[in-house]
Formats: sequence, C-alpha cells, structure tokens
Amino acid sequence: MTDRPRARISSRKQPKQARSAELVSAILSAAAHVLAKEGAQRFTTARVADKAGVSVGSLYQYFPNKAAILFRLQSDEWQQTSGLLHRILEDDARSPPERLRALVHAFLRSECEEAAMRVALNDAAPLYRDAPEAQEAKSSGDRILLAFMREALPGVEAATRAQAADLITATLSGVGKRFSEKPRTAQEIEAYAEAMADMFCAYFESLQRR
Repeated sequence: MTDRPRARISSRKQPKQARSAELVSAILSAAAHVLAKEGAQRFTTARVADKAGVSVGSLYQYFPNKAAILFRLQSDEWQQTSGLLHRILEDDARSPPERLRALVHAFLRSECEEAAMRVALNDAAPLYRDAPEAQEAKSSGDRILLAFMREALPGVEAATRAQAADLITATLSGVGKRFSEKPRTAQEIEAYAEAMADMFCAYFESLQRR
C-alpha cells in the first residue's frame, strides 16, 4: 500500500511589498474568523476569500490550498507559544521555580483567551500535522523547555529531565484544553494555575531530592 500524498502546506511565495503583506494579513485574519465561526469541517478557501474580500485566485497566489492556510495559522500560534516560552523560561532574573510558575499562569490564560481557535486548529490538525514543516515548527518549543530543564535540574539524569519535560508539556496541553472548554473568570484561571504551578514545583523538588 502506498502512502497518500501529503498536502502542500508551504506558502507559494512570501509577500515582499507592503500591499502584498496587507493582503496576506487580510487573508489570515479572515481565515481565523471563518475557522472560529464555521469550524474545521466547513473551512474552505472560498469562504476565506469571500470574508477577506479578495478573489480565490488572489488567495492562491500565496496559499496553494486550505491546508496551507491552516498550517500558517497553526505555525503563527506555535511561534507565539515559543516566544512566550523564550520570554519566561530564559529570564534569568528569576529563579527556575518562579519561571515555571509564571509559565503555567501565562499558558492557562492564553488557552482560555484563544479557546475557540485552538479547538478548531486541533480539529484541522490531520491536514498538516505529519508534514516536515509542522514537525520542525513544533519542536522549537520542546528545545526551549529541555534547555530550561537542564538549568533547573542540573543534578538530574538527562533521561529523567526529558521525562519531566514531556510530563509537563502533556499536562499543560491536556489540562489547558479541558479547562478552557467553558468560559472562565480571571479568578478561576488564577486559582487553577496556582494549583498547577504548586504541583509542578513540588515535582521538581522531589526530583532534586532523589
């Protein structure tokens, strides 16, 4: 049995002029609106073009198909998350436990603020998640977290640090998804994040005592 061909997810070309950049921005803004409103199943290039007020032909100058648009939205979200990780986990003015606590709070707030978009992107993930571009984009955050683990747990074996990083990533992702499934108040987010941070910090302390 042969593998199904993967959809092309790379943009056709990068905008070089301000007008082209504005067009791409309008397409992506429209795509985010359509995805959040219609969901992944009803997401089409025609709907995006209509919402952006451009022709489908103009859209295809930059994105070859809907998978490419969805991947760009997901890639932008991953870059935003990587930026968040960089700012918090590489802030050596704070101790590792303080950074970990700040990360949990920031992540949970972000999950709740962008819940509709994240759910829709997760539904659309089968269109692009196995592509090399997607794998590389997602691995950036993993590298940042592992670097933090080396600093926070210097006396712990590498395999244990890697396991801890995987556990934290999986827990944040799973709990964030579940917690953000319904509207939350700022107080609820604060309390839940503080409890999660306490749990992670206690886990770090237990690893250091072994």
